[in-house]
Amino acid sequence: MNALELREKAIEAMRAAYAPYSGFFVGAALLCKSGRIYTGCNIENASYSVTVCAERVALFSAVAAGERDFEAIAVVGGKNGEIDSPCAPCGVCRQALAEFCPKDMKVLLVTKEGYEEYTLEALLPKSFEL
Repeated sequence: MNALELREKAIEAMRAAYAPYSGFFVGAALLCKSGRIYTGCNIENASYSVTVCAERVALFSAVAAGERDFEAIAVVGGKNGEIDSPCAPCGVCRQALAEFCPKDMKVLLVTKEGYEEYTLEALLPKSFEL
C-alpha cells in the first residue's frame, strides 16, 4: 500500500460521513503493519458531545479487531465533502493516536493534489503518557 492508495481510501471513507450539523465531512484510513486498512468517517449527533471523529472511528475499529501495530494514517476533510485544504486531526484524536501509534508514524494530510506528510510527534509534541 502506498501513500496515494491510502489517500484514496480516506477520500472514500469521507463520502460516508454523517455531518448534518456542521456540513464538514472527514475521512480517515489507518494502515496497520499487517497490511490491513481500517477506515472511519466522522459521525455527528444532535448532542454534540456524542459526535465522534473519523480518526478515532478508524483507530478504535482497528484496536477492536486486535490490531496494535500501525504504520500510517491518511486524513481528509472539507465543507460539504469538498477538499479545500489539509485537515489535521483534532487534539483528542492526536492523543488517541499517541496511545497506540509510534511517534514516528506517518500522518498524511490529504490535499486536492496529493498530501502533506508529518509524523505523529510533529503534530503532538510532548503527548500525555503514563
